[in-house]
Amino acid sequence: MTGAATTSNPLDAASRVGRLLARIADRTAVIGVMGLGYVGLPLAKLLCSKGFVVYGFDTDPAKVEQLRAHHSYICHLRLDQLWAAEAAGRFVPTAEPERLAEIDAVLICVPTPLDRHHQPDLTFVERTVEQVADRMRPGTRVILESTTYPGTCRDVVKPILERDGRCSGQDFFLAYSPEREDPGNRDFVTATIPKVVGGDGEIASRLACALYGAIVETVVPVGSNEIAEAVKITENIFRAVNIALVNELKVIYDAMGIDVWHVIAAASTKPFGYMPFQPGPGLGGHCIPIDPFYLTWKAREFGVRTRFIELAGEINSDMPRRVLERLTAGIDTVHRRGLRDSAILVVGLAYKRNVDDIRESPALRLIELLDRAGARVDYFDPLVPEIPPTREHGSLQGRRSVPWPGEGLSRYHAALIVTDHDGIDYAGLVSACPLVVDTRNVCERHGLTAPHIVKA
Repeated sequence: MTGAATTSNPLDAASRVGRLLARIADRTAVIGVMGLGYVGLPLAKLLCSKGFVVYGFDTDPAKVEQLRAHHSYICHLRLDQLWAAEAAGRFVPTAEPERLAEIDAVLICVPTPLDRHHQPDLTFVERTVEQVADRMRPGTRVILESTTYPGTCRDVVKPILERDGRCSGQDFFLAYSPEREDPGNRDFVTATIPKVVGGDGEIASRLACALYGAIVETVVPVGSNEIAEAVKITENIFRAVNIALVNELKVIYDAMGIDVWHVIAAASTKPFGYMPFQPGPGLGGHCIPIDPFYLTWKAREFGVRTRFIELAGEINSDMPRRVLERLTAGIDTVHRRGLRDSAILVVGLAYKRNVDDIRESPALRLIELLDRAGARVDYFDPLVPEIPPTREHGSLQGRRSVPWPGEGLSRYHAALIVTDHDGIDYAGLVSACPLVVDTRNVCERHGLTAPHIVKA
């Protein structure tokens, strides 16, 4: 189905804007959320809780069926409000793009990964926008939330929507509002995190601000989509660079016999001019390991080098190898043997504490490195019972978490703590396992100290 040309005159557009604002105010606007993952599902939940009718679109029929069966596939996300909305007919999970013709505003929350050459892969965005373009009705607000490089709305999204003679600012209203989800963070939820909003023109910005103003506490309008796109990528690069810095300091201070976690704790007492970041086994999640490369790629178009950003990426990418070196040295010291045929328990597979998200998790890279070294590797993660399909680590698909070994921990030559989930018996781990390599300083946080605990 291809949309016909619908270009309107300015008076028609002005009248349409008034009606759209009124539909937001009285909650009669129908909102579509495309992509029901870690960003889209909390957003759909919030919209429903504020009284909107929400169509949740996802290309994975299994997700749609789980939602219809009132089952959450994201462990940390409570969806009672969403189930109530679904029962009342105000939340409609669907894999049918034809239903886009029924909505007033569409929020696009689809993945923006890298390809195997570390270049932006906007396939999901492009396919989704094409589905919208084929079915949207006059006056539809199209808002991209997926993280991307500055210029994506202008150069990729807008041309698709303007085909068949449509005009941005009259026939549809294009905006960008970057997602700021922090899965598992109980202190900040979707409704309380300030929402940055840019638009393709003043009207698009005003409409998008009105929609988000109806569901979140604070809206931060900026002058363009490009500024809003740059805000998100700047936030994530800031984190990537500072994590790289403390990771490098960890290596330096370790060589000097200095505990970097003690240094960070003491430095954090300074009330100005310092912000603590924590070292770890490598970066994980969809944002921080990926987004800096989006800006690096785009900067090349302007003949600008991103040396600082690229160096941070190199440091962070190298951390799993550094961890493996510490593990190897520890096994040699304790057991007088190498990694080959050593039994290793990887504790924690998710990329961060208390979530079930394994995207870009350094644990996956570490398991692969251990496999190549000939180790016998098990993993334990109470939130990730089985490794699902991944783009980069296909050989690990289907591996299952072992039950908590308990007294059987002594059969492992070493335990490697990669993710510091709550609820794990770290005291039992330290008591039973002859070598514990801790990449998160979780043992010390639990008051556990012993000669066979190695920080890495």
